[in-house]
Amino acid sequence: MNASGVVVPRRLRRAVITGGAGFIGSHLCDRLLQRGMRVVCLDNLLTGSIDNVAHLFSNPRFSFRHYDVTEYLYVEDEVDAILHFASPASPVDYAQMPIETLKVGTLGTHKALGLARAKRARFLLASTSEVYGDPEVHPQSEEYWGNVNPVGPRSIYDEAKRAAEAFVMAYHNAHGLDTRIARIFNTFGPRMRRGDGRAVPAFITQALAGEPLTVFGDGSQTRSLCYIDDLVDGLERLLAADCHLPVNLGNPGELTVLELAETIRRLVGGDSPVELRPLPVDDPRRRRPDIARARELLGWSPRVGLEEGLARTVSWWQEGGPHARVDLATAAG
Repeated sequence: MNASGVVVPRRLRRAVITGGAGFIGSHLCDRLLQRGMRVVCLDNLLTGSIDNVAHLFSNPRFSFRHYDVTEYLYVEDEVDAILHFASPASPVDYAQMPIETLKVGTLGTHKALGLARAKRARFLLASTSEVYGDPEVHPQSEEYWGNVNPVGPRSIYDEAKRAAEAFVMAYHNAHGLDTRIARIFNTFGPRMRRGDGRAVPAFITQALAGEPLTVFGDGSQTRSLCYIDDLVDGLERLLAADCHLPVNLGNPGELTVLELAETIRRLVGGDSPVELRPLPVDDPRRRRPDIARARELLGWSPRVGLEEGLARTVSWWQEGGPHARVDLATAAG
Protein backbone atom coordinates (compact mmCIF):
# COMPACT_ATOMS: atom_id res chain seq x y z
CA MET A 1 0.00 0.00 0.00
CA ASN A 2 1.40 3.39 -0.98
CA ALA A 3 1.12 6.77 0.74
CA SER A 4 -2.24 7.45 -0.91
CA GLY A 5 -3.75 4.24 0.42
CA VAL A 6 -3.72 2.66 -3.05
CA VAL A 7 -2.67 -0.97 -3.24
CA VAL A 8 -0.28 -1.32 -6.19
CA PRO A 9 0.70 -4.93 -6.95
CA ARG A 10 4.42 -5.47 -6.57
CA ARG A 11 4.70 -7.02 -10.02
CA LEU A 12 3.80 -3.73 -11.77
CA ARG A 13 7.34 -2.53 -12.29
CA ARG A 14 7.37 -1.19 -15.85
CA ALA A 15 4.54 0.56 -17.68
CA VAL A 16 3.99 1.71 -21.25
CA ILE A 17 1.77 4.78 -21.63
CA THR A 18 0.59 5.53 -25.14
CA GLY A 19 -0.24 9.20 -25.58
CA GLY A 20 2.03 9.78 -22.62
CA ALA A 21 2.93 13.33 -23.68
CA GLY A 22 -0.71 14.40 -23.67
CA PHE A 23 -2.59 16.21 -20.94
CA ILE A 24 -3.71 13.18 -18.91
CA GLY A 25 -0.94 10.86 -20.09
CA SER A 26 1.83 13.13 -18.86
CA HIS A 27 0.30 13.37 -15.39
CA LEU A 28 0.12 9.57 -15.35
CA CYS A 29 3.82 9.43 -16.22
CA ASP A 30 4.51 11.64 -13.21
CA ARG A 31 2.41 9.54 -10.87
CA LEU A 32 3.78 6.13 -11.86
CA LEU A 33 7.34 7.40 -11.66
CA GLN A 34 6.59 8.71 -8.17
CA ARG A 35 5.48 5.18 -7.29
CA GLY A 36 8.89 3.86 -8.29
CA MET A 37 7.88 2.34 -11.63
CA ARG A 38 9.76 2.59 -14.90
CA VAL A 39 7.75 4.34 -17.59
CA VAL A 40 7.98 4.18 -21.37
CA CYS A 41 6.10 7.10 -22.93
CA LEU A 42 4.97 6.64 -26.54
CA ASP A 43 3.58 9.64 -28.43
CA ASN A 44 3.60 10.90 -32.02
CA LEU A 45 3.05 14.46 -30.70
CA LEU A 46 0.05 14.96 -32.96
CA THR A 47 -1.80 16.59 -30.06
CA GLY A 48 0.61 15.82 -27.22
CA SER A 49 3.54 18.06 -26.39
CA ILE A 50 7.09 17.32 -25.41
CA ASP A 51 6.74 20.25 -22.99
CA ASN A 52 4.55 18.05 -20.82
CA VAL A 53 7.27 15.48 -20.17
CA ALA A 54 10.47 17.51 -20.67
CA HIS A 55 10.99 17.65 -16.90
CA LEU A 56 11.21 13.83 -16.86
CA PHE A 57 14.04 13.38 -19.33
CA SER A 58 16.65 13.44 -16.57
CA ASN A 59 14.89 10.60 -14.74
CA PRO A 60 16.67 7.31 -15.56
CA ARG A 61 13.42 5.38 -15.10
CA PHE A 62 11.68 7.38 -17.85
CA SER A 63 12.06 7.03 -21.60
CA PHE A 64 10.28 8.88 -24.39
CA ARG A 65 9.76 7.50 -27.88
CA HIS A 66 8.31 9.41 -30.80
CA TYR A 67 5.96 6.68 -31.96
CA ASP A 68 2.74 6.19 -33.93
CA VAL A 69 0.89 3.39 -32.15
CA THR A 70 -1.29 2.66 -35.17
CA GLU A 71 1.82 1.14 -36.78
CA TYR A 72 3.57 -2.03 -35.67
CA LEU A 73 3.98 -1.71 -31.91
CA TYR A 74 7.02 -3.17 -30.22
CA VAL A 75 8.64 -2.50 -26.85
CA GLU A 76 11.61 -4.56 -25.76
CA ASP A 77 12.02 -6.35 -22.43
CA GLU A 78 9.44 -6.93 -19.74
CA VAL A 79 6.28 -4.82 -19.58
CA ASP A 80 3.82 -5.17 -16.71
CA ALA A 81 1.15 -2.62 -17.62
CA ILE A 82 -0.01 -0.83 -20.75
CA LEU A 83 -2.15 2.28 -20.40
CA HIS A 84 -3.65 3.28 -23.75
CA PHE A 85 -4.26 7.04 -23.76
CA ALA A 86 -3.28 7.89 -27.33
CA SER A 87 -6.01 9.84 -29.14
CA PRO A 88 -7.07 13.33 -30.10
CA ALA A 89 -9.61 14.21 -27.42
CA SER A 90 -11.37 17.45 -28.23
CA PRO A 91 -13.96 18.32 -30.90
CA VAL A 92 -11.50 20.69 -32.58
CA ASP A 93 -8.87 17.96 -32.77
CA TYR A 94 -10.98 15.17 -34.15
CA ALA A 95 -12.77 17.46 -36.60
CA GLN A 96 -9.35 18.36 -38.04
CA MET A 97 -7.96 14.81 -37.79
CA PRO A 98 -10.89 12.45 -38.37
CA ILE A 99 -8.95 9.57 -39.91
CA GLU A 100 -6.18 9.76 -37.32
CA THR A 101 -8.79 9.70 -34.53
CA LEU A 102 -10.54 6.67 -35.96
CA LYS A 103 -7.25 4.86 -36.54
CA VAL A 104 -5.84 5.36 -33.06
CA GLY A 105 -9.12 4.28 -31.45
CA THR A 106 -9.34 1.11 -33.53
CA LEU A 107 -5.99 0.11 -35.04
CA GLY A 108 -4.06 1.71 -32.18
CA THR A 109 -6.13 -0.11 -29.58
CA HIS A 110 -5.67 -3.38 -31.47
CA LYS A 111 -1.90 -2.89 -31.59
CA ALA A 112 -1.71 -1.96 -27.91
CA LEU A 113 -3.78 -4.99 -26.92
CA GLY A 114 -1.53 -7.20 -29.03
CA LEU A 115 1.48 -5.89 -27.15
CA ALA A 116 -0.26 -6.51 -23.83
CA ARG A 117 -1.04 -10.07 -24.83
CA ALA A 118 2.52 -10.70 -25.98
CA LYS A 119 3.91 -9.30 -22.73
CA ARG A 120 1.16 -10.76 -20.53
CA ALA A 121 0.68 -7.24 -19.24
CA ARG A 122 -2.26 -5.60 -17.55
CA PHE A 123 -4.12 -3.28 -19.92
CA LEU A 124 -6.03 -0.08 -19.12
CA LEU A 125 -8.05 1.71 -21.79
CA ALA A 126 -8.77 5.42 -21.57
CA SER A 127 -12.36 5.46 -22.78
CA THR A 128 -14.65 8.45 -22.44
CA SER A 129 -18.04 9.70 -21.37
CA GLU A 130 -18.59 10.40 -25.08
CA VAL A 131 -19.60 6.74 -25.45
CA TYR A 132 -22.90 7.89 -23.90
CA GLY A 133 -23.42 10.45 -26.69
CA ASP A 134 -26.17 12.96 -26.02
CA PRO A 135 -27.59 10.98 -23.10
CA GLU A 136 -31.27 10.32 -22.53
CA VAL A 137 -30.50 8.97 -19.05
CA HIS A 138 -29.21 11.26 -16.32
CA PRO A 139 -26.85 10.84 -14.56
CA GLN A 140 -25.04 8.28 -16.70
CA SER A 141 -24.18 4.93 -15.16
CA GLU A 142 -22.05 2.25 -16.76
CA GLU A 143 -25.16 0.21 -17.56
CA TYR A 144 -26.45 2.92 -19.93
CA TRP A 145 -25.73 2.03 -23.58
CA GLY A 146 -25.78 5.59 -24.83
CA ASN A 147 -27.41 7.72 -27.52
CA VAL A 148 -24.78 8.17 -30.23
CA ASN A 149 -25.25 9.38 -33.81
CA PRO A 150 -23.00 6.94 -35.74
CA VAL A 151 -22.62 9.27 -38.74
CA GLY A 152 -22.62 12.66 -37.02
CA PRO A 153 -19.64 15.02 -36.68
CA ARG A 154 -18.77 13.66 -33.22
CA SER A 155 -19.03 10.00 -34.28
CA ILE A 156 -15.35 9.99 -35.25
CA TYR A 157 -14.36 10.04 -31.60
CA ASP A 158 -17.47 8.52 -30.02
CA GLU A 159 -17.55 5.41 -32.19
CA ALA A 160 -13.76 4.95 -32.10
CA LYS A 161 -13.93 4.76 -28.33
CA ARG A 162 -16.95 2.45 -28.41
CA ALA A 163 -15.03 0.18 -30.78
CA ALA A 164 -12.01 0.38 -28.47
CA GLU A 165 -14.11 -0.85 -25.56
CA ALA A 166 -15.38 -3.74 -27.73
CA PHE A 167 -11.78 -4.63 -28.60
CA VAL A 168 -10.80 -4.65 -24.94
CA MET A 169 -13.69 -6.87 -23.89
CA ALA A 170 -13.01 -9.23 -26.80
CA TYR A 171 -9.37 -9.65 -25.75
CA HIS A 172 -10.45 -10.15 -22.15
CA ASN A 173 -13.06 -12.76 -23.03
CA ALA A 174 -11.20 -14.56 -25.82
CA HIS A 175 -7.64 -14.43 -24.49
CA GLY A 176 -8.09 -13.91 -20.76
CA LEU A 177 -6.23 -10.59 -20.92
CA ASP A 178 -6.24 -8.67 -17.65
CA THR A 179 -8.05 -5.49 -18.71
CA ARG A 180 -9.55 -2.28 -17.31
CA ILE A 181 -11.80 0.33 -18.96
CA ALA A 182 -11.96 3.88 -17.58
CA ARG A 183 -14.79 6.05 -18.89
CA ILE A 184 -13.33 9.47 -18.31
CA PHE A 185 -15.61 12.47 -17.94
CA ASN A 186 -14.57 16.09 -18.51
CA THR A 187 -11.20 16.68 -16.86
CA PHE A 188 -9.21 19.88 -16.49
CA GLY A 189 -6.00 21.23 -15.01
CA PRO A 190 -2.44 22.27 -15.87
CA ARG A 191 -1.04 21.12 -19.24
CA MET A 192 -4.26 21.55 -21.16
CA ARG A 193 -3.54 22.97 -24.59
CA ARG A 194 -4.36 26.47 -25.66
CA GLY A 195 -6.92 26.39 -28.45
CA ASP A 196 -7.89 22.74 -28.10
CA GLY A 197 -11.55 23.74 -28.22
CA ARG A 198 -12.59 22.70 -24.73
CA ALA A 199 -14.36 25.09 -22.42
CA VAL A 200 -11.85 25.52 -19.57
CA PRO A 201 -8.77 26.43 -21.66
CA ALA A 202 -10.90 28.51 -24.02
CA PHE A 203 -12.44 30.57 -21.21
CA ILE A 204 -9.14 31.04 -19.36
CA THR A 205 -7.32 32.14 -22.51
CA GLN A 206 -10.10 34.54 -23.46
CA ALA A 207 -10.48 35.98 -19.97
CA LEU A 208 -6.75 36.61 -19.58
CA ALA A 209 -6.70 38.38 -22.95
CA GLY A 210 -9.78 40.45 -22.09
CA GLU A 211 -11.66 38.88 -25.01
CA PRO A 212 -15.33 37.79 -25.03
CA LEU A 213 -15.98 34.37 -23.53
CA THR A 214 -17.55 32.32 -26.31
CA VAL A 215 -20.43 30.19 -25.02
CA PHE A 216 -22.22 27.88 -27.44
CA GLY A 217 -26.00 27.73 -27.43
CA ASP A 218 -27.60 29.57 -24.52
CA GLY A 219 -25.09 28.11 -22.06
CA SER A 220 -27.66 26.00 -20.25
CA GLN A 221 -26.05 22.71 -21.26
CA THR A 222 -24.27 21.12 -18.31
CA ARG A 223 -20.88 19.58 -17.69
CA SER A 224 -19.24 17.86 -14.74
CA LEU A 225 -15.58 18.78 -14.31
CA CYS A 226 -12.94 16.69 -12.54
CA TYR A 227 -9.54 18.08 -11.56
CA ILE A 228 -6.60 16.18 -13.04
CA ASP A 229 -5.11 15.07 -9.69
CA ASP A 230 -8.38 13.39 -8.73
CA LEU A 231 -8.65 11.66 -12.09
CA VAL A 232 -5.10 10.29 -11.91
CA ASP A 233 -5.83 8.98 -8.42
CA GLY A 234 -8.89 7.17 -9.82
CA LEU A 235 -6.90 5.73 -12.72
CA GLU A 236 -4.20 4.47 -10.36
CA ARG A 237 -6.80 2.80 -8.18
CA LEU A 238 -8.50 1.23 -11.22
CA LEU A 239 -5.18 -0.12 -12.48
CA ALA A 240 -4.71 -1.83 -9.12
CA ALA A 241 -8.28 -3.10 -8.80
CA ASP A 242 -9.79 -6.36 -10.03
CA CYS A 243 -12.48 -4.93 -12.28
CA HIS A 244 -12.90 -5.68 -15.97
CA LEU A 245 -16.14 -3.84 -16.63
CA PRO A 246 -16.16 -0.11 -17.48
CA VAL A 247 -15.83 2.33 -14.58
CA ASN A 248 -16.91 5.97 -14.72
CA LEU A 249 -14.29 8.42 -13.46
CA GLY A 250 -15.43 11.99 -13.10
CA ASN A 251 -16.84 14.56 -10.73
CA PRO A 252 -20.61 14.25 -10.20
CA GLY A 253 -20.87 17.97 -9.46
CA GLU A 254 -22.84 19.53 -12.32
CA LEU A 255 -22.89 23.11 -13.57
CA THR A 256 -23.96 24.91 -16.71
CA VAL A 257 -21.44 26.09 -19.27
CA LEU A 258 -22.57 29.64 -18.58
CA GLU A 259 -21.86 29.19 -14.85
CA LEU A 260 -18.42 27.84 -15.73
CA ALA A 261 -17.67 30.88 -17.89
CA GLU A 262 -18.77 33.26 -15.14
CA THR A 263 -16.68 31.41 -12.52
CA ILE A 264 -13.54 31.60 -14.61
CA ARG A 265 -14.13 35.25 -15.40
CA ARG A 266 -14.39 35.98 -11.68
CA LEU A 267 -11.22 34.03 -10.85
CA VAL A 268 -9.22 35.71 -13.60
CA GLY A 269 -10.66 39.17 -12.98
CA GLY A 270 -11.67 41.64 -15.64
CA ASP A 271 -14.97 42.23 -17.34
CA SER A 272 -14.89 40.07 -20.47
CA PRO A 273 -18.43 39.81 -21.85
CA VAL A 274 -20.09 36.51 -22.70
CA GLU A 275 -20.70 35.97 -26.40
CA LEU A 276 -23.28 33.36 -27.43
CA ARG A 277 -22.66 31.29 -30.55
CA PRO A 278 -24.67 28.55 -32.31
CA LEU A 279 -24.62 25.18 -30.58
CA PRO A 280 -22.59 22.55 -32.50
CA VAL A 281 -24.39 19.52 -33.92
CA ASP A 282 -24.87 16.64 -31.44
CA ASP A 283 -23.35 18.63 -28.57
CA PRO A 284 -24.44 16.82 -25.36
CA ARG A 285 -27.11 18.71 -23.42
CA ARG A 286 -26.27 17.17 -20.05
CA ARG A 287 -23.27 15.32 -18.75
CA ARG A 288 -22.89 13.94 -15.23
CA PRO A 289 -21.32 10.66 -14.09
CA ASP A 290 -22.84 8.17 -11.73
CA ILE A 291 -19.72 7.11 -9.82
CA ALA A 292 -21.31 4.53 -7.51
CA ARG A 293 -19.18 1.77 -9.05
CA ALA A 294 -15.95 3.73 -8.53
CA ARG A 295 -16.91 4.48 -4.93
CA GLU A 296 -17.70 0.84 -4.20
CA LEU A 297 -14.88 -0.90 -6.05
CA LEU A 298 -12.11 1.67 -5.83
CA GLY A 299 -12.96 3.63 -2.71
CA TRP A 300 -12.64 6.69 -4.94
CA SER A 301 -14.40 10.00 -5.24
CA PRO A 302 -13.07 13.45 -6.22
CA ARG A 303 -11.61 15.61 -3.46
CA VAL A 304 -10.60 18.84 -5.21
CA GLY A 305 -13.42 21.36 -5.42
CA LEU A 306 -14.21 23.07 -8.71
CA GLU A 307 -13.05 26.54 -7.66
CA GLU A 308 -9.86 25.21 -6.09
CA GLY A 309 -9.02 23.26 -9.23
CA LEU A 310 -9.85 26.19 -11.49
CA ALA A 311 -7.72 28.51 -9.35
CA ARG A 312 -4.75 26.16 -9.68
CA THR A 313 -5.28 25.97 -13.43
CA VAL A 314 -5.58 29.72 -13.83
CA SER A 315 -2.37 30.19 -11.80
CA TRP A 316 -0.53 27.76 -14.05
CA TRP A 317 -1.81 29.63 -17.10
CA GLN A 318 -0.73 32.98 -15.65
CA GLU A 319 2.75 31.60 -14.96
CA GLY A 320 3.24 30.84 -18.63
CA GLY A 321 1.68 27.38 -18.80
CA PRO A 322 0.96 26.60 -22.46
CA HIS A 323 3.18 29.41 -23.79
CA ALA A 324 6.59 27.83 -23.20
CA ARG A 325 7.92 25.50 -25.87
CA VAL A 326 10.68 22.94 -25.46
CA ASP A 327 12.70 21.51 -28.32
CA LEU A 328 12.70 17.70 -28.38
CA ALA A 329 16.43 17.41 -28.99
CA THR A 330 17.19 19.87 -26.18
CA ALA A 331 14.90 18.12 -23.74
CA ALA A 332 16.43 14.77 -24.55
CA GLY A 333 19.84 16.20 -23.73
